Amino acid sequence: MEDILEMITRAVMKELENLPPSGAAQVAAPPVEGPSQAAPPAQEALRDLSGGALVDLTSDAMVDLTSAAMVDLTSAAHKAVPTLQNPQNPEALAGMKRRTPARIGVGKAGPRLRTDTMLTLRADHAVARDAVFRDVDPALLGELGLFSVQTLCQDRNEHLTRPDLGRRFSPETTNELKAKCRQAPQVQIYLSDGLSSQAVDANARDILPSLLDALRDYGITAGTPFFVRFGRVPAMDAVSEALGAEVTCVLIGERPGLATADSMSAYIAYKATVGMPEARRTVVSNIHKGGIPAVEAGAHIAGLIKTMLERKKSGVELQL
Repeated sequence: MEDILEMITRAVMKELENLPPSGAAQVAAPPVEGPSQAAPPAQEALRDLSGGALVDLTSDAMVDLTSAAMVDLTSAAHKAVPTLQNPQNPEALAGMKRRTPARIGVGKAGPRLRTDTMLTLRADHAVARDAVFRDVDPALLGELGLFSVQTLCQDRNEHLTRPDLGRRFSPETTNELKAKCRQAPQVQIYLSDGLSSQAVDANARDILPSLLDALRDYGITAGTPFFVRFGRVPAMDAVSEALGAEVTCVLIGERPGLATADSMSAYIAYKATVGMPEARRTVVSNIHKGGIPAVEAGAHIAGLIKTMLERKKSGVELQL
């Protein structure tokens, strides 16, 4: 069945390539009489599938069949279906696939991956690339009341190739932060795209209000939240020094993988300073719909911040 759907899809795509451009004038050709009338190439390609008869690509049955072939390869429902042929224990395999996004039970075609597995890999890779290269939705930042600043990176390419520039701000940007943000807060929270803008779009609406509400319940004062474009994790150290925050927390998009592209992490540090060891950061990772739910993560992060303020430590020292 998989081979048939692949042949149909290929034939339909070939038929579409023969269509005139959108908006172009279409002149109907006079019909050709008699048995010499030739079928379109795509129909000829489908002769064998219909027992030698020509296939009407515009028929309802054909539309239904080709639509069934064009599924969302990145959907959880599609990935939950094992493609391994004749598994010894189908129920156990299905149960394992429900518990992990790992690519198990995919089978093979000789020494190669099956077509469906390869297409799913390519689709997930495309989603990961989009998460890295796209920008956070400006409407979301407006909805959350966040003003935006930028690191020394000038564009996305520089952000990816010069991590050092994503850790620093210009003097003008530093002055803007000082002018727009509350000075010396107990906690300074901000969001950053990092390596997945999609993570911000997917989680910010839930995690930021949850975190701020939980801090308020603890009686902890939070500074003015904002958004950093082209940011890396150590940019939080420059933010901490500029605003004199006791604790600084950045909610940042993590490097996407082939299992998820919308994972966010929270990096938190007590009195962070530029150049400090990475061991001074506390991290809450895997924040997304398939990991730690954003609302739950916000409440958990608030509890960690409360402990940091009480013990005046973060990172490895907090665990000792």
